[in-house]
Amino acid sequence: MFKSLEQYSSGHQELPDSQLVWYLYGVGLESLGRDRQPEQASVGAPGPDQLLTRVDAAGLCFSDIKIIQLGGGHPRLHGRDLATDPIIPAHEAALTVVAVGENLQDKYAVGDRFVVQADIDFKGVNMAFGYMLPGALEQYVMVGEEMLAGDDGCYLVSVASQTGHAEAALAEPWACVVRAYRDVRRSGLKHGGCIWVVGSEGAEKLRYALPGAEYLPVPRRIVLTDVPPAIAGQVRDLAGGGGVDVVTTAALQEVDAASLVEKYTDGRGFDDIFVLGGGPDAIEATDPGLARGGILTIVADGPPSRPVNLDVGRVHYDSTYYTGAPPSNPLAGYRKARGLAPLAGGKTWIVGGAGPMGQMHLQMALEASSRPAVLLVSDIDDARLETAQERFGPLAEENGVQMLTINPTQMSPQQFDARLREIAPEGFDDVLTMAAVPALIEQSAGYLADDGVINLFAGVARGTTAAIDAGDIVQRGIRLVGSSGSGIEDLKQTIHLTETGQLSPARAVAGIGGLEAAWDGMEAVRDGTFAGKIIIYPQISGLPLTRLEDLAQVLPEVADKLGPALLWTVEAEQALLAHFLLEK
Repeated sequence: MFKSLEQYSSGHQELPDSQLVWYLYGVGLESLGRDRQPEQASVGAPGPDQLLTRVDAAGLCFSDIKIIQLGGGHPRLHGRDLATDPIIPAHEAALTVVAVGENLQDKYAVGDRFVVQADIDFKGVNMAFGYMLPGALEQYVMVGEEMLAGDDGCYLVSVASQTGHAEAALAEPWACVVRAYRDVRRSGLKHGGCIWVVGSEGAEKLRYALPGAEYLPVPRRIVLTDVPPAIAGQVRDLAGGGGVDVVTTAALQEVDAASLVEKYTDGRGFDDIFVLGGGPDAIEATDPGLARGGILTIVADGPPSRPVNLDVGRVHYDSTYYTGAPPSNPLAGYRKARGLAPLAGGKTWIVGGAGPMGQMHLQMALEASSRPAVLLVSDIDDARLETAQERFGPLAEENGVQMLTINPTQMSPQQFDARLREIAPEGFDDVLTMAAVPALIEQSAGYLADDGVINLFAGVARGTTAAIDAGDIVQRGIRLVGSSGSGIEDLKQTIHLTETGQLSPARAVAGIGGLEAAWDGMEAVRDGTFAGKIIIYPQISGLPLTRLEDLAQVLPEVADKLGPALLWTVEAEQALLAHFLLEK
């Protein structure tokens, strides 16, 4: 127990010998803990190059559910045998330093507060926090060199003393939202990369104009497949002066992307692919050859003859990108278009937008300095739509945004289509997909306006395809973008937005609980029964999973500190900590 909240915040406390921990021993929720309860484990003192940190708040995420559903088969666990070597899940964490190893005392101090950039790489191996490294479903976390001196530097991001613990814990998922709108696409060919140029039906009839070598980053290799002789000669002449290796392969029907990737790119994939003529068969055949961050350009003067099946899983996880360009300027697709954030004054549609992450995108759009004029939220759950309207309707009205909600299951497909076209006759400028369903991606992409952006925020597995009208890419400039996770800079930006009052992360909170409530919390995340985020307070014992709308019956003095529309606040959090952690 603590004498005051100031003492708690200071980090100066008597360190316990043991703590409560949730271990995951295998597949399924029944493998989390023992009989749905956490277990006792030792705390220990930090070594010379370690920090002992207290977990003040932990957010529960659907990514945690993926670990529970896959167990040691999860890609980030590298086949770990959880039965004998269990993990501690949860990667959304607010930490306070309570003890510092002797070699770190010039860099860190007791009371320092941090959030964790969870996607940690150490000596070339992914050691993500809450996956291979012990996560936030424990009361104390030992922080070592993997997090303090990883491949990208230090994975701890400093937090100001006035920032709430829930706000800090939610910075990690919010950073994923921030990252979704950061355009890191290249504006030209990759220097030192590998290019694959493929001809398709009609390619020989087009007249191409290639820029001079002085305008181009220099690739190390260009692979030509079925390229018309005239353009192949131009490529060789252009590349020859720069010492670029130019290779000609057999016809496309005699080769496959995987073999060419292995032979000519050392297995990495082609950084830039150009499909001349825009033949859909050629686009689909070359798509698997894209490298991570690769760009496929459809060089054509008209639309492909049919929709093209593109790997939308890789758009999300590998940041692959598709663009179109005329034969007169094959590099036109690399031009920087408008940013990826919802178009100011435009029309935005959030598909599956009433769930926890959808509401975060909704909030981001409403709190941004440049906001859309119309914001449509669709979802198949009326209760969640009602909650979203209650939480964000007043904010939308205050900021001059027309916020609409719609449940497509409550109308026929024809009525749904008519309603969408009534709202956005010329299409939506931005579509954000929170549902990892290829059919919904296909459907919603068809409602994009010229130069519209569809952001595939919810990830489907690599290799999952969706039929996309490539003519819209070529002629109308639509873009498919996606991102997975976040980086250190995204997390820093999120903390900056929070601490300067530009973002209110705690608006996303729908329920709270003490450490023992983590099992019920994971079940709720799995079943989607909460419209927002669930925050676990590991230092609190005896608080069951509680919806904010039920808080008045459980802790009225805490409920009194909630904001309008029952929003979680720093004041409510302080009242909660005072109730459970201060000496009576």
